[in-house]
Amino acid sequence: MSRITISAVFITATLVLLGACATQPVADVCTGKLPGNLDRAISEVEHRLRQGCDYHFNAYFTSLLAIAAENPDRDNPRRFSDHLMNVQADGVISRRQASALYNRFFNVKFVSFTGDYNTCAQACPVRTQILTDMRAELTDKEMGLVKVSDDPERFYRADNLFLEADLVLEATCRACQGGRPSPDELASRNR
Repeated sequence: MSRITISAVFITATLVLLGACATQPVADVCTGKLPGNLDRAISEVEHRLRQGCDYHFNAYFTSLLAIAAENPDRDNPRRFSDHLMNVQADGVISRRQASALYNRFFNVKFVSFTGDYNTCAQACPVRTQILTDMRAELTDKEMGLVKVSDDPERFYRADNLFLEADLVLEATCRACQGGRPSPDELASRNR
């Protein structure tokens, strides 16, 4: 065989082998529409998370909330609790994250303002930010308690807790300042 023929055979063989190695694109296991039934969607999400799709967790959780809002049910908080415990057991999120996420959406108490704070020293200087965070959490509670769980009474309890926290913070911060207006109050008066 001539050199050209050997080279042609080698090139052809290489192309055939490369073609055999080329695969059709496979659908990404992490993407795709979730089933419309909450139980099946949760099962699918947990399967995907076990396949290494951890970085989609937040998007999955948002999708599950939207699916649950299409069919509100007072048993949905239990479904979400079970789901969060499962993904925590699988190592996707920590126990603390699971608890905070569940409580943010399905508990009347606020996770955005908890702990042992020296209110005068720690809470008063950032009172506006605390209330902004609590308002955002109240929106999440509306999703979880009203739209997903069909439990408006619990949402109204959360709303009342928010209003009470606002009043207590205002009174406490005023007392800490000896009755002087806070920087937030001064700023709003100057507008």
